Amino acid sequence: MVFSTPIFLFGFLPVFLAAYYLVPRAGRNWLILLASTLFYAWWRTDALIVLYVVAGSSYAAGKLATQTRDATVKTWAVRAGVAVNLAILGWFKYTTFILGNLNTALGGDALTVPEIILPIGLSFLTFQSISYILDVARGDAPPARKLSDFLAFSSLFPQLIAGPVLRYKDLAHQFETRGHSVALFCRGARRFIEGLAMKLLIADSVAPLADRIFTLPDPTVAEAWLGALAYSIQLLFDFAGYSAMAIGLGLMIGFHFPENFDAPYTARSITEFWRRWHISLSRWLRDYLYVPLGGNRGGRLRTYRNLVLTMVLGGIWHGANWTFVVWGLWHGGLMALERALGAKYRDTVWPRLLAWPVTMICVVLGWVVFRAASLGEAMTMYAGMFGAHGLPLRAETVLLTAPTEVICLALGMVLSMAPRPALHPVAWAARLQPATLSMLCLIAVQARTVSPFLYFQF
Repeated sequence: MVFSTPIFLFGFLPVFLAAYYLVPRAGRNWLILLASTLFYAWWRTDALIVLYVVAGSSYAAGKLATQTRDATVKTWAVRAGVAVNLAILGWFKYTTFILGNLNTALGGDALTVPEIILPIGLSFLTFQSISYILDVARGDAPPARKLSDFLAFSSLFPQLIAGPVLRYKDLAHQFETRGHSVALFCRGARRFIEGLAMKLLIADSVAPLADRIFTLPDPTVAEAWLGALAYSIQLLFDFAGYSAMAIGLGLMIGFHFPENFDAPYTARSITEFWRRWHISLSRWLRDYLYVPLGGNRGGRLRTYRNLVLTMVLGGIWHGANWTFVVWGLWHGGLMALERALGAKYRDTVWPRLLAWPVTMICVVLGWVVFRAASLGEAMTMYAGMFGAHGLPLRAETVLLTAPTEVICLALGMVLSMAPRPALHPVAWAARLQPATLSMLCLIAVQARTVSPFLYFQF
């Protein structure tokens, strides 16, 4: 079930909200668990088994780690809980990739490559579960009082599919007691509408342009950069739109989720970009990978290694493809370079006037390999971007490009690059009446077929 479909907007959501405010407070967490189960089962009922195995094993590992007085038992409880999460994620997400590459290396089809369907949201679920185990074992978070509360947290439908990456310690007290008010509900409804507008009016409008150009066998300079920019805007407004909708849904039932975007396309360095883009993932990678690897405590070379390794693992988390490995290497290498230059040299070698455009060029170049289906497709785009197939837009590209695609691309670029005090990239929408945005979104919902959010694939 997708947030931007009629079945959710006019069926699931109003029924859930009506039931939520009709049942007694003591039953609301149970209702969330039931609604989240139905929401996830809408995609595949058998995927519920995976969801509850991950959640149940993580709850058990955390419970054992906090109740035992034996340090060895505690250590092995944590290791077992994390291992179960990684094993499940590895089986569903990386088995086909690993076996396929082994077959390629062996020069044949010696190994049978199974067709495995990745449960949607599994990457987010496993990261949240791992953080729970580690946090409660360290004493940084209280263990869940009841299994039902932890299951409700793990399957929480507003953010189950594509984040933000939540930590139980940030929501634990909210499952016990949370406030509700008309003002909070209206604030949540406004955020939800803003996110829906980002998805339907901007991201979905420029998506066809990006899709067409990424399939060209020989894009020109103008076409390749146009396609890369279109995908950059599509990805931002698609993913940030989902995050805004998730935050809005949470507010409507009393939950306060962390912000996930802070105008990332205004960043003046790759390091700053990762403080603004997918903030919940960046913090997870910092706290559970970069710092345990040693962070910046082991000297310069180890710091650079830790940065690169963290970003490569972050890239692999996104998908089982060499494109994500290269994307992680790209960002990790740039962050290491920025750390090596330091503030003094960066102000000299990387003048402030050039910091923003150079950063954005690096980000856009990275999005090309992130979007490409293979390294070969990425190289085709890069060849076009650097002049291998001519310069101007060809007549057929101009003919196939709808005016709305260009208008929405230009609008998205302006809105995404303009600095603003708001934490979410839709402060522009706050100036419009929610009724106006709602009407435009309703028209778009009726006019378009189902368009899943891009991060569903991760």
